[in-house]
Amino acid sequence: MQIAAGLTSILLGLGFGLPGVLGIRHFRQTGEVWTFMGFPTYAGGPFESVGLRTSTGLLAAFVLVCVAEVIAGVLLVAGWSSAPVLAYALLPVEMVFWIGFALPFGPVLGIARTVLLLLR
Repeated sequence: MQIAAGLTSILLGLGFGLPGVLGIRHFRQTGEVWTFMGFPTYAGGPFESVGLRTSTGLLAAFVLVCVAEVIAGVLLVAGWSSAPVLAYALLPVEMVFWIGFALPFGPVLGIARTVLLLLR
């Protein structure tokens, strides 16, 4: 179960982090949110509803969380005993970004990872 949780973490970190890097690059060059297949990648969610507009800093913070997610995933796969603590600690921070940017797969996979860790 811990290996599956680790692979889920790696998928989450890379799946959101790599597009996040592209999003930062696009935002810095154009001042606009990157659009993928007609959908804005990091805009239009609850962050904007509360007045927190997409910025380079906000995107960079999200990418750093994604990097931490990949590290947690690698540590989980490697069997480090403290890795679940890191994964649990990251979940609320990740949730803020996933919900704030309206990223629907993040919460689902994050909760699945947590359940896998609880079942181990």
